[in-house]
Amino acid sequence: GSDIEAVFRLDLGDLKKVVFLMRYASNNLNQYARKANETGSVYLEDIQDLQKRFDQIWEELKGIHTRLASIE
Repeated sequence: GSDIEAVFRLDLGDLKKVVFLMRYASNNLNQYARKANETGSVYLEDIQDLQKRFDQIWEELKGIHTRLASIE
């Protein structure tokens, strides 16, 4: 039998982008929570902003997953 050695080059740029987006969304969530505590209200614009940010994160993660799944 032959030995097969697979070598993968891992590009962490995609993961760094996801981490950046997560930190940004987390900071915004904390700001919106403080605002909600101060005013007693949750603002539609804030929720829509968070939804947009989490959609970006999911798109990045789906791309990473697709690339990893294609490795054989």
